Amino acid sequence: MSSTIRIRGARTHNLKAIDLDLPRGELVVFAGVSGSGKSSLVFDTIAAEAGYQVNENYPPFVRNRLPRWSRPEAELLEGLSPVVLIDQKRLGGNARSTVGTITDAFTYLRLLFSRVGEPHVGESNHFSFNDPAGMCPACAGLGETLTTAVERVLDLDRSLEQGAILLPGFGNGQYWYRQYAGIGAFDPAAPLRDWSAADREALLHREAAHRLSRDVPKDYEGVIDRFERIYLHTADNLSERKQAVLRRFTRSASCRDCGGERLREAARTARVLGRTIGEMSRMEIGELAGLIGQVRDPRVAPVVAALSDKLGALTGIGLGYLSLARPTTTLSGGESQRIKTVRHLGSSLVEMLYVFDEPTVGLHQHDVQSMIELLKSLRDKGNTLLVVEHDPDVMRAADRIVELGPAAGDAGGRIVFEGGFGELAIADTPTGRGLRTRVREREPRAHAGKLRVDNARRNNLRDLTVDIPTGVLTVLTGVAGSGKSSLAAEFVAQHGATVVDQRPVSTNRRSSPLTYCGIAPAIRKLFARRSGTSPKLFSANSGGACPACQGAGVIYTDLAFMEGQETVCEVCSGRRFSAEVLAHTVDGLSIADVDDLTVEEAVRRLPEPAIAGALRRLVDVGLGYLRLGQPLTDLSGGECQRLKIAKELSAAEHPTCYVLDEPTTGLHLADTGVLLQVLDRLVERGNTVLVIEHNLEVIRSADWVIDLGPGPGRRGGRVVCAGTPQQLLACDESATARALRATT
Repeated sequence: MSSTIRIRGARTHNLKAIDLDLPRGELVVFAGVSGSGKSSLVFDTIAAEAGYQVNENYPPFVRNRLPRWSRPEAELLEGLSPVVLIDQKRLGGNARSTVGTITDAFTYLRLLFSRVGEPHVGESNHFSFNDPAGMCPACAGLGETLTTAVERVLDLDRSLEQGAILLPGFGNGQYWYRQYAGIGAFDPAAPLRDWSAADREALLHREAAHRLSRDVPKDYEGVIDRFERIYLHTADNLSERKQAVLRRFTRSASCRDCGGERLREAARTARVLGRTIGEMSRMEIGELAGLIGQVRDPRVAPVVAALSDKLGALTGIGLGYLSLARPTTTLSGGESQRIKTVRHLGSSLVEMLYVFDEPTVGLHQHDVQSMIELLKSLRDKGNTLLVVEHDPDVMRAADRIVELGPAAGDAGGRIVFEGGFGELAIADTPTGRGLRTRVREREPRAHAGKLRVDNARRNNLRDLTVDIPTGVLTVLTGVAGSGKSSLAAEFVAQHGATVVDQRPVSTNRRSSPLTYCGIAPAIRKLFARRSGTSPKLFSANSGGACPACQGAGVIYTDLAFMEGQETVCEVCSGRRFSAEVLAHTVDGLSIADVDDLTVEEAVRRLPEPAIAGALRRLVDVGLGYLRLGQPLTDLSGGECQRLKIAKELSAAEHPTCYVLDEPTTGLHLADTGVLLQVLDRLVERGNTVLVIEHNLEVIRSADWVIDLGPGPGRRGGRVVCAGTPQQLLACDESATARALRATT
């Protein structure tokens, strides 16, 4: 096998015909500002070609069911090997997916209980909440049932005539209203608060109504009975409207039959080492790892060894605070990425190509070293690791660093540095300068007031009551699993804060920065005004669309069992508009040319206030390199979050509470200062900003810091320190304080 990965003429996205040789068997970090071309080179060129070539070895039937890889634009790619892509996409899944099921640890645990559990129940599927043999019949193995939130259904200060029944369809004059106001059993003009308790109960439930001394129709159905029949006892796929009603008027409660354990009664009674499978699933993984080692029965020695290895790997990667019962839908991007990594720790395969996307996301500085050791262990087995990363500690541990840039978009796509960390630290590149620059500390601002989070018990929070100062920037920090996200969720639940997270802003390829910022109508009106035509003519989704591709710019051909093919539309050459529309210009730009402009270029060339004002918000949050017509589906999580911040900067009219989840994700060292300026701008407008963050520069720049811990899981969940950054520095118990002191 070749000892080098050879890349020649790589031109994917903004790459400028890159030539690069990468020695195999090394840990290589790719650095550079956002949009510089790191992902285009690592994921869309190297990983894409490796994945494509591996897939080509399978027959069409199998290939059609594998992840699709688009071949990159490059002259030569040699020395590749099978690729393992470990990205930040959340594991997601459904309500049946847990840490135990996704890692196969629960499979081993089920096998253990089926063999040595007392009393004996049966095969391992009898301990599976995803199998009819094991799932609780009442909740179908979900552990929860939906119940009506009765207190949300009625407004006791209103009468029936005034709309006391808040459910849709029950208001005065609506269909269901007459079933209660028109039967003569209730006073429709009296506020419900003046009714007797028996009357209110009769309004809600059929059985209570028939206990009244006055007559009610034999087919009478209480408000709650009717609601649950329509919304909870139907088997059809619920519409968005019905789902919204359910979210408003129901709550989840533990299943009465299984108590939330998901399993049939027999499986809930079997014990190993005096504990049920449900109890073990709810234990912290680190604690469970120690317990499982006490099973000495030689009949299950291989099962115990395999389960111990799996639990030990999860603990070693810093996830020992999770439980096997933890739903995967509640995991962060960083936790998801580490779980994906665990799957490969026991692999005997060598000379593989591992590609990581910012593996330190969600990690406290205290935990970064564990991730570095994991990366080194994969390398030392004889594998090649390509890591996109901004963390200086990971760069320091790398065998080689490749920096792309020097800037973003069209101003990037070149290799500006290749070498070791010592050379990079003195290099005149954006990353080199970022390593030498420290964000200037300032005096904390005085808060305007306080919002109290009362008696928070979510996940590992210990009946926590904490004050969040208003009108300032507060950072929630602490080691992974210390309770930061849980406290932020409680703050949102108790005070209705606006969450600005990293979830995708669109699943539609036609959505772009131009449409998201709301300036598409203004641009269409500008072109219509200059050309004397209708604004609809300048929409690729309406009258101006190319008739051949309907405004998509590409023609998709379904090739059945082969990968579908997208080709550029020959009629419009990918420009999406008809020839008639493209003939109209504004200052030399056609409507298609506008799509190709970067945000920064558009600010200069389209100076109208309605257009330039909204675009400047994108420049302010460091997204000036995006093209106006770039599909939003191409954006990273960090870019999506900054796009949402820009929209809030434009839309916020009244002081608001914002919660941001790790806004430095995907940010280059040089961009942290830009982010802090954006957060300051939000605060200066009277907003309250609460940020979950590990970045030490952000912590230093905060007005107030709430440090949770001192450890993860049950060793966390309490406030270690609440004060200014200077006060935090003096806290001996805080891992965050130790990290701050080490870099001061």
